[in-house]
Amino acid sequence: MRQIDLGYLMLSGLVFAIGAVGVLIRRNPLVLVMCVELMLNAVNLTFVTFGRAMNDMAGQVIVFFVLVIAAAEVVVGLGIIVAMKRRQPAATADDVSVLRG
Repeated sequence: MRQIDLGYLMLSGLVFAIGAVGVLIRRNPLVLVMCVELMLNAVNLTFVTFGRAMNDMAGQVIVFFVLVIAAAEVVVGLGIIVAMKRRQPAATADDVSVLRG
């Protein structure tokens, strides 16, 4: 078993904290999606770090599935954002009720 590199874990924690603060503070839907992506990438970095420290490929396999789910989330999220912005150009994250038919 290798020693865990704390630099990568600290970087991961910092990136996750930036993403979490962005989700909690910002109201722009596009910025919210980008902050969620930051948080997912921070988790991926943690999985890779622990996978490398444990000398196990499970971390990389989990990262692959997280990336697939993140890609699907971006497709659905951007579709919703485009639909919101077409109906109301100045829409924020609180205006999701605009999409009700």
